Amino acid sequence: MDEKNEAVLDVISGLAKVPKDSLKPETELVADLGIDSPKALQLLVELEEALDIEISDEEAAKLESVGDILELYATK
Repeated sequence: MDEKNEAVLDVISGLAKVPKDSLKPETELVADLGIDSPKALQLLVELEEALDIEISDEEAAKLESVGDILELYATK
């Protein structure tokens, strides 16, 4: 995995309090990591700050898994 993806995984693992190596593209944010609405907002803010990107509300609504976040970041 490249550095960009590692940075994404660092943010997700820190917020979800899970080991980074347990995160797979198919890992679901709600079902697997228990990221509820307040945590989802915090995740978006942390991703934007750590990765120096902007995530629109429309993009955020489509993020359901780790893979979705990685794909979005690849397009930024």
